[in-house]
Amino acid sequence: MLILLAILFPMAAGVWVSVLHMEDRKRNECYALVSLASAVLGLLAMLYGTPVTLVTFTENVTLSLRLDNLGRIFLALVLLLYTLVAFYAFEYMKMEERPNVFFGFYYVSLGALIAVCASGNLVTVYLFFEMATLSTVPLVLHEQTKAAVTAGMKYLFYSVAGALMGLFGVFFIYYYGAAGNEFRYGGFLDRASVQGHEGILLAAVFVAIIGFGTKAGMYPMHGWLPTAHPIAPAPASSLLSGIIAKAGIIAVIRLVYYSVGADLIRGTWVQYAWMILAMTTVFMGSMMAFMEQDIKKRLAFSTVSQISYVMVSLSILSEAGLRGGLLQVMAHAAAKGCLFLTAGVFIYRLGKRKIPDLAGIGKQMPVTVWCFLIAALSLVGIPPMGGFLSKWVIALASVDSGMGVFSVLPPVILLISALLTAGYLFPVAFHAFFPGEEFEGSSEKREPNALMLVPMILLCAAALTVGLFGVSILGALGF
Repeated sequence: MLILLAILFPMAAGVWVSVLHMEDRKRNECYALVSLASAVLGLLAMLYGTPVTLVTFTENVTLSLRLDNLGRIFLALVLLLYTLVAFYAFEYMKMEERPNVFFGFYYVSLGALIAVCASGNLVTVYLFFEMATLSTVPLVLHEQTKAAVTAGMKYLFYSVAGALMGLFGVFFIYYYGAAGNEFRYGGFLDRASVQGHEGILLAAVFVAIIGFGTKAGMYPMHGWLPTAHPIAPAPASSLLSGIIAKAGIIAVIRLVYYSVGADLIRGTWVQYAWMILAMTTVFMGSMMAFMEQDIKKRLAFSTVSQISYVMVSLSILSEAGLRGGLLQVMAHAAAKGCLFLTAGVFIYRLGKRKIPDLAGIGKQMPVTVWCFLIAALSLVGIPPMGGFLSKWVIALASVDSGMGVFSVLPPVILLISALLTAGYLFPVAFHAFFPGEEFEGSSEKREPNALMLVPMILLCAAALTVGLFGVSILGALGF
């Protein structure tokens, strides 16, 4: 029951604290306890949680919770991001109205994402995938401006449409599934039932990949991401990009590697179409980010590109491809989570979000800009940061795949994207530290307090840790 407790506690405790009448300082102290207790329960569930069946609809359709090593990787990232961002938000949300409403949905979404990580089958993933969507929409439209409501509704529309596409695939996979339908590496399909029906099953799988890929911002269902991320409060943007979008990734991994099996898809039109869409998203996102002048919109388009690195790697349909994708998930969660937090500091402390206006801010907040630069180094893929390791493993997996021209295209696209990433991130830090002799701005120190600084520093450390020990971590978990 540890897994169920880890899911329900943050939901119940977060909502309870949010509805109580108390002063802000006392409420934040309670939220801090909820965050720390949730992290402890999550870690205990990772170590000692046992499988549990919540509901049995039919013999082969159940809601079940079971943490395997894949779930543990994603759960660790969820706990890391949500805990650090909560402390950051205690300070940032002072500039926003109704912080208790924000935190109420914050903790509900935490429970939903823990459930996605711990889902034991596709039906359970789908249910909590939808719950994660519904609980994060209020984070996007928190400011309740016309732009925020529009962004929130766009996020909801795309997410629901994507989830319905995913449900279409789930139906066919269960129809052709063997008894049990619980996740297992290599899939659970009944090969005898599938024989002669491969065409319809492949079409259903492709629709489901696009559907679940909506949450990850994969073309052509990417439109919500560059709209929703910039308008949400910075803590929500950090979570949306750093970990919530990864719900789409874990759903795709569960679909392809743990339900259908990579062998069924390898060499078919589904693999090549998936890879082409993912590479298109990588290039398109990088180009759009390069042209954007709003710091949060630039980072949002960057997320479109960077998460599709994972999709490219997964579409290779090999163990090395899965490993590269997981490394990119880890590296991107730390780096992009940190970048959105630094953007939030620029807005909170200086009221600036246009990139030309950020010239010279390195004199006012050097630690914050250094965090931005370190996270940017990882995103570009500079050793020894995590982004370098993930891109290196993805490139090797592609070259070794034996897919002809499709063995070469991914490394080429990733290299072009890396150059574009350097072009839209490095100048921000460069002009922050070296604005030029004509700069006449203030050099008064404007660093935020420890509540905002420490999470950014720890996420930079996490990005470095992935670069140094990522392969060892995955190896210890059997990947």
